[in-house]
Amino acid sequence: MESNSLKDVQAVYKQLLDAWNNRNARGMADLFTEDGESIGFDGSQSVGSEEIFSHLNPIFEHHQTARFVSKVKDVHFLSSDIVILRAFAGMLPPQSNDINPNVNTHHTLIVVKKEGNWRIQLFQNTPAQFHGRPELVEQMTEELRALLKEL
Repeated sequence: MESNSLKDVQAVYKQLLDAWNNRNARGMADLFTEDGESIGFDGSQSVGSEEIFSHLNPIFEHHQTARFVSKVKDVHFLSSDIVILRAFAGMLPPQSNDINPNVNTHHTLIVVKKEGNWRIQLFQNTPAQFHGRPELVEQMTEELRALLKEL
């Protein structure tokens, strides 16, 4: 694994979050492969960059979305051109400067290199509620809050 590839894969994830935080549906959709897939926090599934755009655009047009704050936990190269990136994220509601622990999430991405460019094949956004283990929600939230001090 080349360190440049690691940085490139992490940059794709950062671009994904930046596009969300800037309410840029086209910017998000363009990070996916033509047949890439996005599975949202609520379980909604969009396949293909155009369907991803069509799903996200009305969300950004009609809702004030919370901003993501995240931490990459693991980047695992399955091959030189297929990578799994795992992260967890919290959200800052509009007009708030604190993480809402009720919407903490795990992010899983499969990123592939096609024609020299890294693109998202799969993005899954899974709620991290740790049912029956509130201390894990609190631990994740505190780790995310520490990131706020770096912003």
